[in-house]
Amino acid sequence: MNFSFYLLKSVRILLLPFSLLYGLIVIVRNYLFDKSIIHSAAFPLPVIGVGNLSVGGTGKSPMVEYLINLLQPTYRIATLSRGYKRASKGYLLAHERTTASEIGDEPMQFHLKFPEVAVAVGEDRIAAIGKLLHDRPESEVVILDDSFQHRKIKPGLDILLTNYNNLFTRDFYLPTGNLRDQRSSYKRADAVVVTKSPNDLSQEQMMKIKTELHLLPNQKAFFTTIEYGEPYQMFTKEKRLLTLEDEVLLLTGIANPDPLKRYLSDKVKRYHEMSFNDHHNFTTNDLNKVSVKLDDIAAPGKFILTTEKDAARLIEFNEAVIPMPLYVLPVRHRFLFGGGMQFDELVNNFIETFQARKTV
Repeated sequence: MNFSFYLLKSVRILLLPFSLLYGLIVIVRNYLFDKSIIHSAAFPLPVIGVGNLSVGGTGKSPMVEYLINLLQPTYRIATLSRGYKRASKGYLLAHERTTASEIGDEPMQFHLKFPEVAVAVGEDRIAAIGKLLHDRPESEVVILDDSFQHRKIKPGLDILLTNYNNLFTRDFYLPTGNLRDQRSSYKRADAVVVTKSPNDLSQEQMMKIKTELHLLPNQKAFFTTIEYGEPYQMFTKEKRLLTLEDEVLLLTGIANPDPLKRYLSDKVKRYHEMSFNDHHNFTTNDLNKVSVKLDDIAAPGKFILTTEKDAARLIEFNEAVIPMPLYVLPVRHRFLFGGGMQFDELVNNFIETFQARKTV
């Protein structure tokens, strides 16, 4: 670990008084919701929430995509996000001319991959769901992206994600740690998914983590690992395999690119890196630097590799990036220990039970 890591850790420890104040505010807010002093709204259709207790990458977007892939063959799906770091305000429903700057990179990612799904954003989620159902009355299931702290809406099914390398049980409040909610808030979840687990996670390790999570009898625990798909050209969608002969320029603006870098270290001859902050808004100057960096790579078959989240922002610069050999690497959750079938059953049973109650 380098000097900057220890410096950052020392600074965060010095911010402990602010963390204690933040934690107090969170505890009071949750108390007001728990005692129904502040009320949560429910809606007359199945609403599934996906969220976490910490800032940083736990895989919320791949989980939303997993749910869309699971449910889309049977139901008409809508998604609602806040639209983090978008330039617009208020409620917006994605359409054919929508850009990531208008709705945010993650909603844009959903819109590009699933054009038939209603993708909406809005800070006021109660008002946004009402407008979404007005605009898309045929919607049968709503998936809330990053919803766990937004308690003004009570999802019928709450899915909580926690990163294997930074479990919420070992974290502390911002800014000393990464927690943005109480650890005990996990009790509101119907399912807890430990994401980014090692491929070779053992049964013994799994049981230790389950014990540490201290789940309630009604809660289900699942473990997933990261699985990458075949890279595809951003515009033509043509696929290509990664080989040990390849030399790539990795272009990222995500919270934690380390798993991706570890993956590439075993798949290609060499990778060069250009990394930006999470949700970075790319500029023409950035793309000029990318072009210069690519030119500096001597390998004949060189190309640029980026994430789907970054591609959602880069696609706005189509005139600048079309000439580039730019490929996108998809990522998805893969359930361990056969948990995929149980997770799918949990989600489908929730929707079927909700519909059955509604018809009684």
